[in-house]
Amino acid sequence: MKSSLTEGSTPEQLPVAHEQQNERKDGKQDGKQDGKLSLFRLLLRDRFATVSALILVFIGLTALVGPSLMGDLATKQNLLFANKAPFTLAYGWEYFLGSDSLGRSMLARLVVASRTTLSVALPAVAVALFVGSLWGVWAGYHRGWRENVSMRIADVIMSFPSLLLAVVVLYVFSPSAANIVLILALTRIPIYLRTARAESAELQSRTFVDAARTFGAKPNAIIVRHVIPVVLPTLLTLATLEFCYVMLAESSLSFLGIGIQPPDVSWGLMVSQGRQYLQSAWWLSIFPGVAIVVTTIAANVLAAWLRIATDPAQRWRLALPRKRLIARIPAKEAKP
Repeated sequence: MKSSLTEGSTPEQLPVAHEQQNERKDGKQDGKQDGKLSLFRLLLRDRFATVSALILVFIGLTALVGPSLMGDLATKQNLLFANKAPFTLAYGWEYFLGSDSLGRSMLARLVVASRTTLSVALPAVAVALFVGSLWGVWAGYHRGWRENVSMRIADVIMSFPSLLLAVVVLYVFSPSAANIVLILALTRIPIYLRTARAESAELQSRTFVDAARTFGAKPNAIIVRHVIPVVLPTLLTLATLEFCYVMLAESSLSFLGIGIQPPDVSWGLMVSQGRQYLQSAWWLSIFPGVAIVVTTIAANVLAAWLRIATDPAQRWRLALPRKRLIARIPAKEAKP
């Protein structure tokens, strides 16, 4: 018996139909393979995200092992080499990026400052993520008075500008690294609280949560096993974006003189100390400023990629080969 495809088709149309069927089969097979791709392989398919990840890894390794390799070069003064211009090896590799007004190596100070900046930004983001996420998931799942009280507390904290609140608190207390971490974490907790509360409240009425509740699972077990794994990708993406804000906030506080204090050094403090030499020694402020900008842009690009990669509804955009994406766009035939 002939199939319906071959009955109404001409000999010229049969090869075309078979080719279309083969393309559909190949597309389904490739789609299944692409759907199984790991996050690492998806990252390698995006050039901008890969470069951003490499930049952040390089900065992290520099902050981790760089200060121990530099020794005392960041604090060693040599007035004979004061304000030496960068991009020359005439004074040794340690002065390749120039020196400051006291003859200290800018390369060594940038490396040491990277550890200080990250040691403030990362703990602040981690504390805010941990406290705000657990608090928000708990309030969103149980609803009722827990949710109302939590949201009012978040509204009170967010009613004050976070940077202004940090300035006031650090002006009253000593501007140490621990106080900076605590005040920045406190001002960013409502961001995670509101996000986790909204996600948890929406998941609370899902079928799989109702099924777990029907089988007698306790609320804490449901939150840990079913709610948090679904909410976590969104919160991690938010944490990547918040890392940029916290790092800029620390740099702003150090620039104002109420952040990291000498003899410690951070990128923001280096920008502040070099602003009076902008006309004669521009590299004192430009290099740490470029480090802040590059780190912030890399984190933002990686956060944008992570948002798509962790979303099942949008992940196909990263898994789809570019050649196939272009091939699926039909070219307009030229009219005679």
